[in-house]
Amino acid sequence: MDHPQKTPHGDGRGPRLPARIQLAGRTVDLGAIRDNPVSYARLFERARSEVGHALCLCRPTWRLRLVIRATRSGRYHVAGWPGEGDQHLARCPFHKIAPSLTGRSGYASEAIKESGVGTSIRFAAPLRRQLEAPTPGRAPRASEAPAGPSRRAVGLLGLLHWLWEEARLTSWEPGESVTWRDCHAGLEMQVDTCSINGQPAASALHIVPPFRPENAVRNETELAAFEERLGRRGSSEYRGLILGEARAVEPTQFGVRISLAHQRRPLFASAALAERVRRSHPHVFSDAAGPSARRIALALVDRHPKGYLTVSNMALMLTNGSYIPADSSYEVRMADHLIAARRPFTKPLRYDAANEDVFPDFVLRDTDPATYVEVYGVRGREEYERRKRVKQRYYRDHGIPVIEWDVAAEIPDVQSPGPRRSGSLRTASASPRTP
Repeated sequence: MDHPQKTPHGDGRGPRLPARIQLAGRTVDLGAIRDNPVSYARLFERARSEVGHALCLCRPTWRLRLVIRATRSGRYHVAGWPGEGDQHLARCPFHKIAPSLTGRSGYASEAIKESGVGTSIRFAAPLRRQLEAPTPGRAPRASEAPAGPSRRAVGLLGLLHWLWEEARLTSWEPGESVTWRDCHAGLEMQVDTCSINGQPAASALHIVPPFRPENAVRNETELAAFEERLGRRGSSEYRGLILGEARAVEPTQFGVRISLAHQRRPLFASAALAERVRRSHPHVFSDAAGPSARRIALALVDRHPKGYLTVSNMALMLTNGSYIPADSSYEVRMADHLIAARRPFTKPLRYDAANEDVFPDFVLRDTDPATYVEVYGVRGREEYERRKRVKQRYYRDHGIPVIEWDVAAEIPDVQSPGPRRSGSLRTASASPRTP
């Protein structure tokens, strides 16, 4: 999907590398296109018909192709060329993490398809169910995806990770200050040219917008329109997805009430589902993450006959205050530590990957080669210690510099300058997966 410059608001993310692209031989600023896309429509049309693509100018002597996409409303977008995202400079808006550093590489080609018109997601749970034809056997839970090295469908957590990664919310640059407004803007862009199980993602997925008094009526109208698309129509029942920041989970007579930031209407779930989600995401509920930590929820929802929304299943993701994902409270601390040291970094996400798919906890992008950061937060578990030793040996044998933090000790110094860092350093190859 496309990655335009970050929002220019004073309370938003600071700009990355100034983005310039070439359309039909003309050099234009990506920020200007975003601010006034209509005025560039004819130039996009020319580039699409005469050249077939745009060009990114992040590298002085190497022009990388960009896909030109048009939404149903006729608005044009530019996106990184499939398979070439990691060739852009790290600070370029079109840069993507290397395939070896993302769980996305564990899917079969039909799970996430990119084309000139957008991205098609094959979601593991149906968004439309036939009420008169029972499904034989147990249907997979919405957060599940078929196991194996090449998963054919994306589960709830995988979809949440894909959205976060495509919106570049897994990366931080010095000077950035991230709000939910920035998250919403980036996520909305990914949804604009995406489909989920054949449905336009913009209608299947509601991303809770940031609350502002002047936008309150519009936000309520958008939520009402989303809810209208749910429920029974004829012999079919339609479900949807809601993405937002979970603020509280409170018990009710029949289960739990889930309050989302920026949205008045809560979601309701059974006590059994709430307990299952809590067991699946224990680190998300840890008080050790601190008061600044955030919990992002992606919920598969139904509309109850009485009008309220019930949760069929849900995936949760812990982040620090800057919305950088974390797999534990210790990773929240490390992410904050890296930000305080002004180190540009990326958090690899595993999507629906099984436990054997191992990634570094963070990747520092201001060294060559990139430096990996490992947070060792489990002690006394033999399988964990074995995997830790395998990773350490792999990094050492292949030449990747590593900063390690055994949480029983003080957090290491991560201050910048120089190609090598204080702490425990080793080296490894470009692939972070354990053999």
